[in-house]
Amino acid sequence: IAGFFVALFSGHIYIIVLVTAIQIVSFKEVIAIANVPSKEKNLRFTKSLNWYFLATTMYFLYGESVIYYFKHILLVDKVLLPLATHHRFISFTLYVMGKFMHLGTCISDAYTDGKSTGFVFFVGSLQKGHYRFQFTQFAWTHMALYLIVVQAHFVMNNIFEGMIWFFLPASLVITNDIFAYVCGITFGRTQLIQLSPKKTVEGFLGAWICTIIFGYFMTNLLMQYKYFICPVNDLGANVLTGLECVPNPVFVPQPYSLAVFGFDKTIRIAPMQFHILAFATFASLIAPFGGFFASGLKRTFKIKDFGE
Repeated sequence: IAGFFVALFSGHIYIIVLVTAIQIVSFKEVIAIANVPSKEKNLRFTKSLNWYFLATTMYFLYGESVIYYFKHILLVDKVLLPLATHHRFISFTLYVMGKFMHLGTCISDAYTDGKSTGFVFFVGSLQKGHYRFQFTQFAWTHMALYLIVVQAHFVMNNIFEGMIWFFLPASLVITNDIFAYVCGITFGRTQLIQLSPKKTVEGFLGAWICTIIFGYFMTNLLMQYKYFICPVNDLGANVLTGLECVPNPVFVPQPYSLAVFGFDKTIRIAPMQFHILAFATFASLIAPFGGFFASGLKRTFKIKDFGE
């Protein structure tokens, strides 16, 4: 936890590195679930191609973000300009190469009957007895990329838009998980879902209320610092140097007329303080069911927890 906050206050680049590391470790864990070592020994490059697809996907998605947020730098550099201009073509070429490699090099003792050439050769050369494993690995790799790398790409974009868009959602999910446990063991009685027997309706509702309260006060705190609300314009910035920008209107207090039971008064509230109610509610719904999804995945492969 201390290391996380050191990275958070040291600058956006450190959080990006942290997210990238977590992404790579998560990909490794998910890929490992579907591994069949006895079959992998008979096939070449299975693991290497998994990592090749990861690198290619990261190159495409990270490149898209960097080009979008730092085009004012990239488009004037003679070395980087061709990479930025042809980024999608390069990414597509790398992916197609990997796809051909996956179909062509995941075999040992390849054979040909003299009729197969090009792509037909690659497909026709799939090793007998390993068809299901090879195509399952291909599909599993792409699903892992979708579930992990694509989501991490959205996290990266949030970081570039402002640290608050990274830290606030993460803190809401963490808070919801903590209070679901606390409320559940304190007054939980009614089972919420069969997939996870220890989760209760009382814990679910209690965590929702606590997450909203936490989110409201945390938002008020973070909005006071430009380091959190400003988009990234300097990757060397940290909490001490800060960032400068014109605040997004969502963080600027607006006048609202409050008229209830004869009470009529104008108050000033930032729109973000309304948005956090929706954010906290969304986190309170999605966070538990993300856990249920993980529970279902573990039960499918008969694994007690992801630490194994």
